Amino acid sequence: QLQASGGGLVQVGGSLRLSCAASGGTFSSNSMAWFRQAPGKEREFVAGSWSGGGTAYADSVKCRFTISRDGAKNTVYLQMNSLKLEDTAVYYCAARTTRWGTMRQYDYTYWGQGTLVTVSS
Repeated sequence: QLQASGGGLVQVGGSLRLSCAASGGTFSSNSMAWFRQAPGKEREFVAGSWSGGGTAYADSVKCRFTISRDGAKNTVYLQMNSLKLEDTAVYYCAARTTRWGTMRQYDYTYWGQGTLVTVSS
């Protein structure tokens, strides 16, 4: 089970940190990812942290967003800096029980409920 939190309203250029707490399963064995879905658009990959090592980012968020994980808390984070209007979306965390993740939403088995991030001018 995944529980996402941390969304909210922030101005352009601001920061937010999203959290996704995992329960059940073996967190250390899971590859975790964040996706987002803006109104009227398809869900898209944002960032991933693979249990086998390494991270991945969408080009649109590179150098602004950072994904990290805390094994002691079974939690994955998404630190979002320099937010832009186009970052407005519902953000979802996802997990798959493999050492390596992908950027395809259909490869993920477990999903959190989503947390809304609204960036305003």
